[in-house]
Amino acid sequence: MAERPEDLNLPNAVITRIIKEALPDGVNISKEARSAISRAASVFVLYATSCANNFAMKGKRKTLNAGDVLSAMEEMEFQRFVAPLKESLEVYRREQKGKKEARKDKDKKADSEEQDKSREEENDDDDERMEEEEPNEEEEVDN
Repeated sequence: MAERPEDLNLPNAVITRIIKEALPDGVNISKEARSAISRAASVFVLYATSCANNFAMKGKRKTLNAGDVLSAMEEMEFQRFVAPLKESLEVYRREQKGKKEARKDKDKKADSEEQDKSREEENDDDDERMEEEEPNEEEEVDN
């Protein structure tokens, strides 16, 4: 765990980016307000993690999963965020599945290319052996 409370804060750059995306153009925010939002966001993350961990412990698991987080959001009375979170989770899962399939296809292609290269090398070796054997036959004919 963290040694100091400041270690638990989210990075300022992340907080600043989120704030800028949430506010309309032309609206500024003071350093003090940005710091307060950062602390509030950190507290929220810690609380949500703690609640999700309780669901994992009830399930006799040590690993938090998405269902634990969704259940925690409902327990924390943030039901209105559950549906958008589920949608985001589905998008994430589809993207991961697509990446996994692309990797699998890439690996199959690489394996196929390696096999083709090995076959070509074997054929080249066979051709070289045959070429080496041909002059020997001619020498036998000459003798």
